[in-house]
Amino acid sequence: PTEFALSQNYPNPFNPTTAIQFYLPEEAFVNLKVYNTLGQEVASLLNHEQMTDGAQEVEFNAQALASGIYFYRIVADGIPDTDDGTPGSHFVQSKKMMLIK
Repeated sequence: PTEFALSQNYPNPFNPTTAIQFYLPEEAFVNLKVYNTLGQEVASLLNHEQMTDGAQEVEFNAQALASGIYFYRIVADGIPDTDDGTPGSHFVQSKKMMLIK
């Protein structure tokens, strides 16, 4: 990939598992979290995980959650290049998903 991207989860609506795919154009530290409609964190799928560039996929199991609308948010911080001092990129994006039991 040439740029950061967060795809819509599939399937959506889902019960109880769904796949979240995202793309990294460079190696990065990634946070991927799920929030309810009140903005409360209900799941942390990736917590400052170092990931290689390319297509990535994470499965989310919402078995313990109630039906409703949830939001997932990615924060990716590219790793700075220590050889030439190039700073890493910063990417943040959120999307909505629906759990129906």
